[in-house]
Amino acid sequence: MVLMSALKTVCSTGSPLSEESFRFVYRDVKEDICLASISGGTDIVSCFALGCPILPVYEGELQCRGLGMKVEAYDFQGKPVVGRQGELVCSAAFPSQPIYFWNDPDNVKYRSAYFDVFPNVWHHGDFIEITEHGGVIIYGRSDATLNPSGVRIGTAEIYSVVEAMDEISDSIVVGQNLENDVRVLLFVKPAPNLVLDDALKNWIKKNIRENTTPRHVPALILPVEDIPVTLNGKKVEIAVRNVLEGKPVTNKDALANPEALDYFTKLPDLKS
Repeated sequence: MVLMSALKTVCSTGSPLSEESFRFVYRDVKEDICLASISGGTDIVSCFALGCPILPVYEGELQCRGLGMKVEAYDFQGKPVVGRQGELVCSAAFPSQPIYFWNDPDNVKYRSAYFDVFPNVWHHGDFIEITEHGGVIIYGRSDATLNPSGVRIGTAEIYSVVEAMDEISDSIVVGQNLENDVRVLLFVKPAPNLVLDDALKNWIKKNIRENTTPRHVPALILPVEDIPVTLNGKKVEIAVRNVLEGKPVTNKDALANPEALDYFTKLPDLKS
C-alpha cells in the first residue's frame, strides 16, 4: 500500500490503449493517478503525443501533442481536420527529426519512408483524431506495417516466407482493426491446380511460425483470384484494407488491375 500511495503516473505505449483499459486503471489500480498514454517512434526518439500532469485525462485519448511537434490529422486531400479521423502528420520540422538514412546518399529511401504521401510533410503511418479539446485518439497503422497487440510487423516479413512456397503464386496481407486490436489477414493466390484447403492453410501457418514468430501467423487465410497491384507492380495493402472497412479507394487510376478489388467487396462479414 505504501508503494501504491507513492505512484503518481502510469505510462502506456505500444498500441492504442482502449477505453476499457483506462477504466480498469482508475477502478482497480488507483483513482488519483496520471494515466499517460503515449505515442511516437524509435525513429524519432520521441513522442508525437503524450501525457501531461496538469491536463485532464479523457478515456481513450492521449492528453496532448508534444512540445515542438506540429502534429495534425490530414484528410485524403492533405487538409488538417479536427474531430474526425485522418493521417498523423507533423507538418513542420521537429527537434528530433532524423535527417537521413545510412547508405542512402540521394535520400531516396528516406523521402520514400516519410514524405511520399504528402509532399514535404512528415507522414508517420498512423490514423489519428485530434479532438476538440486538443487530445489525440490513435486508431492504428495506416501503412503496410501491422501492429497486432502492439508488436510492429512489416508485411514484407510475411511475404518473404509465403511467396517462397511452391504452393503459393501470390499473396497480400492486411491488418484488420477488431476489438481494440489488429488482426492479421492473409489472402493467397494458390499455385495452378491447387486449392486452399485446411492442409495448405496449416502448412502456411507452420512455415510462417518457424521462420518468423507466432505473432506473424495470420488469424485468417483466405483464397483470392488476383492480387491488386499498382502500375509498377506494388501490392496495395492499404486499398484492400480500405475496401474491407468500407472506406473509399482514392487511387484506382494508379492500379494495373483495379477489378481485383471487386473480390474484397463481395466477402462476407469478417468481423467475427
